[in-house]
Amino acid sequence: MSTALVIVIVIVALIVIAMAISAGRRAAQRRELAQTQGQAQRDDAHHDVRQHREQAQESRTEAAVAEERAERARVEAELNEERARNREQELHEN
Repeated sequence: MSTALVIVIVIVALIVIAMAISAGRRAAQRRELAQTQGQAQRDDAHHDVRQHREQAQESRTEAAVAEERAERARVEAELNEERARNREQELHEN
């Protein structure tokens, strides 16, 4: 009976050791997964920041182009007004 008891104890000990090793591996896998997910979230956040900055730069560029167009339109309007005054003056002189 003591031989059978020793065999049972050894088998139980081996099962406990196997369970402990398995639990350790699962914990390591969970840590690795958590690190990978955390890195992916940080990468996504950095991508979002870059994308927002690019959009902001595009908006600034569009605004600058619109300002330039508005300035050109203003100058053209002033030039047309000057031409109209000159033409009107010519008509009054003749």
